[in-house]
Amino acid sequence: MVSCEVNTTGEDMKDIRIAAVITCAPVGEIRDNFNRMAHWTARAKAEGAAIVCFPELNITGYITSSDVLEYAEPVPGPSTQRIVDLAEKERITILAGIAEKDTMGRIFATHLVAAPGKKVLKYRKLHIAPPETGVYTPGKSIPLFEAGGIKFGIGLCYDSHFPELATQMALKGADLIFMPHASPRGTCKEKFISWMRHLPARAFDNSVFVVACNQACENRKQMQFPGITVIIGPSGEIIKKDLSGREGLLTVDLKAETLKKVREHRMRYFLPQRRSDLSDL
Repeated sequence: MVSCEVNTTGEDMKDIRIAAVITCAPVGEIRDNFNRMAHWTARAKAEGAAIVCFPELNITGYITSSDVLEYAEPVPGPSTQRIVDLAEKERITILAGIAEKDTMGRIFATHLVAAPGKKVLKYRKLHIAPPETGVYTPGKSIPLFEAGGIKFGIGLCYDSHFPELATQMALKGADLIFMPHASPRGTCKEKFISWMRHLPARAFDNSVFVVACNQACENRKQMQFPGITVIIGPSGEIIKKDLSGREGLLTVDLKAETLKKVREHRMRYFLPQRRSDLSDL
């Protein structure tokens, strides 16, 4: 599944319908947050999606204090099993966020990938934002995942500000990068303007699709989230967006031909020309 060779055409990708969700995620309300997720997962399946992506920490809620210890869970654990069962029931791949506590007591902002009939996989956030420092431990690996005929990576919120992470995913063969957020403050318009500074660049520079979604509502910890979703094509163009601020589901068909056209164009596909030797100079 993971390759160090650049996919020069995108021919391995299959057409796929994906769904991105804006949802409320009050801190510690694990059961209610799961019920919200189950509702939107069923909607995504009804609309024909093969993958549904939820915001960062949508199960636990976003918290930047030591109180997270009260709600963090092991993986696998109770919430993991519920997500696995839901994926099996709806026959859809679910990307969902949880505060993970490991056997050493460390806390990770983790995004799970649960596909029907498969072992649950996970991504641990690599770049810890300044307000999260001292609470969350950074991950140490850049995994790729595969579902529905597409290879994808995951970058959580603050991760999206680091170009090399997206590039490493693309070099390993990613056609799509999901970027779930728990990004508070500001209006939906302000958050959209902020995202437009860097998310199109992650897509354009690496010739990949980018799917970003944020939490919505107040999280019971004095944090307000502007709920938005943006889906970006491999030329950096916006394919679809929802700036309503409300809970909702955005579905879109990602076409292999769209990726192929970019990657077969010698002046639009930059990754094969990347000078990896420059770091040694």
